[in-house]
Amino acid sequence: MTIMPIPYNDIGREKLYEMIDIFYGYVGNDERINHLFPEDLTETAYKQKLFQTQFLGGPNLYMEEYGHPMLKARHNPFRITPKAKDAWLENMDKAMDDVGLDGDLRTFIMKRYEMTANHMVNTIEE
Repeated sequence: MTIMPIPYNDIGREKLYEMIDIFYGYVGNDERINHLFPEDLTETAYKQKLFQTQFLGGPNLYMEEYGHPMLKARHNPFRITPKAKDAWLENMDKAMDDVGLDGDLRTFIMKRYEMTANHMVNTIEE
């Protein structure tokens, strides 16, 4: 039997939340993607913290407050291109560097992010 890792337990709340705050600092300054987000990223970062906690195996905080994440449906109103997906992943990669996330844990989390980000693409660039 294979035991699935619980990334949330390994990364911890404090480091995860710090990573998300750093990530949104990058997003706010990235013209490839910042147009998809509100100018004030406070609420967006808060929701992302709840979602990432749940997504990485922690308590179901997002679901308790907002219901099922329905990622595809929630993202469909936005024009998410392969370029925007790449920007999201690159900014998250930099944030992971900044908090010192490395090794197998980082690889595992990044693979999950990549699968999810690919699923969110809904517009092919012209």
